[in-house]
Amino acid sequence: MLVLSRKKNESIVINDDITIVVVDIRGDKVRLGVDAPKEVPVHRQEVFNAIHRNEDAVTENP
Repeated sequence: MLVLSRKKNESIVINDDITIVVVDIRGDKVRLGVDAPKEVPVHRQEVFNAIHRNEDAVTENP
């Protein structure tokens, strides 16, 4: 895992077409903005896990 330090309004770029910006920092919360092509799915981890649990359930019980 790559670990980076960023301040408010600073960003990182992934693969020339995905940009992640630190939008705000309040206490122990960081707000991030993600600019990615529409064909690239972007989800919070808990949503990603739920999607894959549902896909696994459908695959196991067709």
